[in-house]
Amino acid sequence: MNSSLFFNLFRFFILLSLQVIVFNNINLFGFISPFPYILFIILYPVNGNKSGLLVASFLLGIILDMFSNSGGIHTTASLLLAYFRPSIFKFAFGVSYEYQTIKLNDTLTPERFSFLLVAVVLHHLILFIFEAFQFSLLWDILIRTLLSSIVTLTICIIIIYLIKPNKR
Repeated sequence: MNSSLFFNLFRFFILLSLQVIVFNNINLFGFISPFPYILFIILYPVNGNKSGLLVASFLLGIILDMFSNSGGIHTTASLLLAYFRPSIFKFAFGVSYEYQTIKLNDTLTPERFSFLLVAVVLHHLILFIFEAFQFSLLWDILIRTLLSSIVTLTICIIIIYLIKPNKR
């Protein structure tokens, strides 16, 4: 087992555990819910196995759905984020994505921030649309998406800086 696979498995279990134990119990003002478990999908290696990412995203979502009793909305949102991840990379990084020179856990640049922002907002929008599943709740969906995305993005940036490797 190589170190990259071990590190990704470790990240998978740590982020899933943190989501289930800590972040599922946070509900600010009744409608703001952080979901930093998507950091696994975001930080998955650019040149990693795409099928492996889809399978891991499915497992991440289905396990979280089982713990949250949420009926598949996390699985759907995680799978769609993993599927659209290459398009988000192309949008945020342009030509750099093609050469796979991207490391998201370095210093935060505008490109990295835009990638994180689009990924988090896409995930949350899909999640809250499937949670409400009513067109009459459009404003509620948009407000929950905006506020939860801000909180999740802040937590994700903090986690990225906490796990950032030291440069000597």
